[in-house]
Amino acid sequence: MRISVVKETAEFEKRVALTPDLVKRLCDAGHEVMVEKSAGEAAGFLDDVYKSAGAKIGKAFADTVKGAEVVLKVGALDEKQLPALNANTVVIAMHKPHDSKKLFTKIAKQNVSAFSLEFVPRITRAQSMDVLSSQSNLAGYRAVIEGAYEFDRAFPLMMTAAGTVTAARVLVIGAGVAGLQAIATARRLGAIVTAFDVRAAAKEQVESLGASFVEVDYQESGEGSGGYAKEMSEGYKKAQAAKLHEVLKSQEVVITTALIPGKPAPILIPEKMVADMKVGSIIVDLAIESGGNCALSKPGISVTKNGVKIVAHPNMPSRIAYNASQLYAKNVYNFLNLLIDTKSQALKIDFNDEIIKGTCLCHDGKLLHSVFES
Repeated sequence: MRISVVKETAEFEKRVALTPDLVKRLCDAGHEVMVEKSAGEAAGFLDDVYKSAGAKIGKAFADTVKGAEVVLKVGALDEKQLPALNANTVVIAMHKPHDSKKLFTKIAKQNVSAFSLEFVPRITRAQSMDVLSSQSNLAGYRAVIEGAYEFDRAFPLMMTAAGTVTAARVLVIGAGVAGLQAIATARRLGAIVTAFDVRAAAKEQVESLGASFVEVDYQESGEGSGGYAKEMSEGYKKAQAAKLHEVLKSQEVVITTALIPGKPAPILIPEKMVADMKVGSIIVDLAIESGGNCALSKPGISVTKNGVKIVAHPNMPSRIAYNASQLYAKNVYNFLNLLIDTKSQALKIDFNDEIIKGTCLCHDGKLLHSVFES
């Protein structure tokens, strides 16, 4: 079977969908792997290393996907790439299909099958394929590194003969995978860490990492489906805003990670809260690709307001592209093996498998996922 790995073209994207070690595994299993020229270069994986692993190098997208049964990507397909794809090709990527029904209608009409790894269900059997967790983990780590870089003071407590340097105060908003890694990283750097999440269940996890948990005095559960937070009531939002406003006044580095699947990120830090923060404080907004958690965030641009610097790098995992590619590639490889018959090594898509069913956007000329129903 021919498997193609193509170069990402989206702005800020440096990752690659398959690393040379996994190319070798596929080649050893009898597959032909085509890698588009320079596909892994930005992540630190050169063409020669792919060749040594057994891959062939395609000059361009069209050459690489010609005759391919499976195409592996990181980000969504570009509409301009569709004509080069053969009918019955399977494309595995993080397609971000929300609000893209028109594009996927075209993909389906071309009889291309698309599997979107963001929809891998959060069940035990699928943990090795969970791209959201693997990439969010690195994003949380990198967000703290970015915050520490921008912050013009030290993170840890330092007691010296010349005086004492107090520890930085870090607030992490959202205690999902990214938030928990941000807490752990900030703690390792010596900061005093506080965290907030609408889900009461997050308190135990936050405190187990040595951070303090901010509680809002309002009786409402924030637990949504699949372990995500849900959108809260207006009453809760008002109480939450008052509490965060109070807490933010004493913080120096703030990492925001709050997301609601399929919806714009909630604005948790409006301009009036920024105005009351300490001069020299830093906000790192990880939710910028969904609009951002801070009202002043601008994608790819650092904004300074009232002495507070707001940093909002799109695609934070791509800023640590080597490791992000390693983890993403392993997720892809594990998912791909679900689609391959172990004996014949041919494609065998079993729609009775809840992982396959849950990730399939379109197949056999039809849109299949519930994301297109609204």
